[in-house]
Amino acid sequence: MQTAIPFLFLRGGTSRGPYMRRDALPEDRETLSEVLIAALGAGHPLNIDGIGGGAPVTTKVAMLSRSAEPEIDIDYLFAQVSVTERLVDYKPTCGNILSGVGPASIEMGLVPVADDTTCVTIRAVNTGARVEARVDTPGGVVRYDGPAAIDGVPGTAAPVHLDFFDVAGSGTGAMLPTGQAREEIQGVPVTCIDVAMPVVVALATDLGRTGHETREALDADTELLHRLEAIRREAGERMGMGDVSKSVTPKIAMVAPAKDGGHFAARYFTPWACHPSLAVTGAQCLAACALTPGSVADGLFAPPGSPADLEIEHPMGRIPVRLGFARTNRTLTVQSAGLLRTARLLARGELYVPRAVWAGPTPAGSESA
Repeated sequence: MQTAIPFLFLRGGTSRGPYMRRDALPEDRETLSEVLIAALGAGHPLNIDGIGGGAPVTTKVAMLSRSAEPEIDIDYLFAQVSVTERLVDYKPTCGNILSGVGPASIEMGLVPVADDTTCVTIRAVNTGARVEARVDTPGGVVRYDGPAAIDGVPGTAAPVHLDFFDVAGSGTGAMLPTGQAREEIQGVPVTCIDVAMPVVVALATDLGRTGHETREALDADTELLHRLEAIRREAGERMGMGDVSKSVTPKIAMVAPAKDGGHFAARYFTPWACHPSLAVTGAQCLAACALTPGSVADGLFAPPGSPADLEIEHPMGRIPVRLGFARTNRTLTVQSAGLLRTARLLARGELYVPRAVWAGPTPAGSESA
C-alpha cells in the first residue's frame, strides 16, 4: 500500500523539483522529512527509488500555502533533500525553485489570476525574505513559452521577474555576521556575508586556483574540496551557525576577475560540489559582497551607482542581478535585489510514498492515531 500526494513538477530557473501544497503533507518535521526522503529517493546516488535527479539542483522541494500575513499571498517552505544521504535541510531557501512558486501557486488555485500579468507576493518561510514575482498570464492562463533565456537552461521561455526584499541577514541576523568585512580562516582571507544566503567568499587566487575552472575540474579537485569544507565549517562556527557539517549552509564560493565580459566570475559550491551555474540567492550574496567596502571581492570592478545591474560569470554563462543599495566608504546597505528567471511546468499528478512512511492526512473530525 502507498500514499498518494498531489504534486506539480516544475523547472524553476536552473533547478527542478516537486511543488506541493503544505496541507497535503505531514505537519511535524520528522515525518515530513521521511516523506520527502522517500519521494525524492534520497540515499542513492541516482535517487533510483524516487523522483530526484541525482544532483543537488534536482533534489529540491517547494511546499506552498496561502499566507495568513497581510499583504503576502503565499508562504513558500523550501526543503533541500540530500542526494546520497537520508537528510533534509530546511535552513536555506532557493531562489531558482522560487521562480516556479508564482506559476505553481496560480496552477494550484492558491492565487487568483489577473489579466496579462499576475503579481504574487511570496514569503520565504525559511529565511523571512519577501519576494514579488510577476508571472505572464495572458487570458488568465500561465504562459510558459516566451523569449526569455537564462544561461544553464536550453531554449527560451516566458520571463518570471523576481524582486527580493529583506534579504540582509536572512540566515544569521546580520549581513556581516562576524562583524568583519574580511578575516582569515585557516590561512585564507575570506568574507563571511549573509544576503539571501549565508556564504563564505574567497578569492580563487588565494586558494591557488584561477576561478575560471570548469565544474567538472573542480568536482574532481578533491584537495580543494576538502580545504573548502574545512574553511566552511570553521566559518559556520564564527557566523553563529554552530556545527554545519550536516547542513548545506553556509555555502562557499570562489571569486575572480571577469573573463567573458561580466563584472566578475564566481564558482559556487552547494557546498560539497560545484554548482552547475549559480544559485539565485548566491548571486545576490556575491553581488553584495563585491560591493561591500573592504571585502575580499572589493576591487574586482569599479563600483557603480544604485541600482547596479551586475552580471556574474559562472560555469554555464552569466546571471544578471540588479542590486539596490546605499554605500559609504565603510559600509553597504542592501535595499533590494532583482533577477529575471524562467520556469516551466513539466508534469502534474500524484507521487507515492510507502504507507509505512506516512499513511496520509488524518480525516477531518477524526482523532490522530
